[in-house]
Amino acid sequence: MLHGISLGLAMAVLWMALSGYFEPLMLGFGAFSIALTLYIAHRMDVIDHEGHPIHHATKVVMYWPWLIKEIAKSNLDVAKTILGIGDAVSTSVFKTPASQKSELDQVIYANSITLTPGTVTISAESGNVFEVHALTRASRAGVESGEMNRRCAAFENLPSESEKVGDK
Repeated sequence: MLHGISLGLAMAVLWMALSGYFEPLMLGFGAFSIALTLYIAHRMDVIDHEGHPIHHATKVVMYWPWLIKEIAKSNLDVAKTILGIGDAVSTSVFKTPASQKSELDQVIYANSITLTPGTVTISAESGNVFEVHALTRASRAGVESGEMNRRCAAFENLPSESEKVGDK
């Protein structure tokens, strides 16, 4: 129930922000479309902790600014590479561990890698291992540093692989 209410509020805020209409008729159309969408989503049984992960809301507020900063830095690195003033293109495909246990958190990590320019998650293998393509050595080193893995593992409050190794 909480997920449905939260999803409805999120859709209402998004609808109002994108439409800019505040006349009673348009607000009624918006409310009707949101109610219909919620009804259909409820019937399809897709309103759950994976479809609308409100349990991550507080941690996402801390993660997004860091991810946006990393995306901006990677954009600059890729632009420098293209212009020939940065690292030379040195493509590689490598495997990196994923500390996340739930599928949702693994998807967050894989998408974070792919959102960062210069890296793409190619596949997820059994045993929580991702296959990643990197454009340069620096972009590969960024993934292999484990910082993004550590931050994504924090969604579940689990230690990352590098922290597990340090504990031994």
